[in-house]
Amino acid sequence: MQTDLLPYSHDGEDFDVFVARPDALEPRPAVMVCHTWAGRDGFAEDKARALAKLGYVGAAIDLYGVGKRGTDTASSRALMMGVLGDPAKLRSRLARANDVVRATEGVDGERMGAIGFCFGGLCAILMARMGLPLRGVVSFHGLLKIGEPLDAEVRAQILVQHGQDDPMAPPEDVGTFAAEMKRINADWQLHAYPGVVHAFTNPQANDPSFGTVYDEDAARRSWMEMRRFFEDTLA
Repeated sequence: MQTDLLPYSHDGEDFDVFVARPDALEPRPAVMVCHTWAGRDGFAEDKARALAKLGYVGAAIDLYGVGKRGTDTASSRALMMGVLGDPAKLRSRLARANDVVRATEGVDGERMGAIGFCFGGLCAILMARMGLPLRGVVSFHGLLKIGEPLDAEVRAQILVQHGQDDPMAPPEDVGTFAAEMKRINADWQLHAYPGVVHAFTNPQANDPSFGTVYDEDAARRSWMEMRRFFEDTLA
């Protein structure tokens, strides 16, 4: 496996992508990793490495900019709202990151997908809703707020991995999300894990009062479902 950082600029700001490549000579499918509200960290980069072990180019993107990371709840929320509060900026950054990864050496640009965690799950789904040329996207305990309706043709299949008791994606959000998927004629599915709350894939999540608790079984099962999904969509 090879890893490196690919720098690029967008709208006068500096960004980079953490790329993990399998030891393969031929171009491989790429899966982008969209980070949590704190920004790209070791968790996201480890997911890129795990994807490389599966034979994909794992590309952990950065939606905040080089050096911009949350260190606590307040700073993470401020960074997230800085882009959620400007939908055009968020879509522009997602599209630019997609273009950078697509043009990366060793990537089969016709076979690309994305995954995301929490805020990143929303971003992965948004990339599909934007009509970006992806084959599949997976949201892990993602925020399911629709925000601004989009009418682009959805090319990617969508897999939502959801904690049934997630306080940050309550039943009313799930219902609204399902209605929006029907409206835009998306090819989608949702796996709900009973008794599971937010951030269930993150071993560092251990704050029941905040609604974030790691669940080893849901983490294992959701990663297994992702593997099956990409074996199908990126084949």
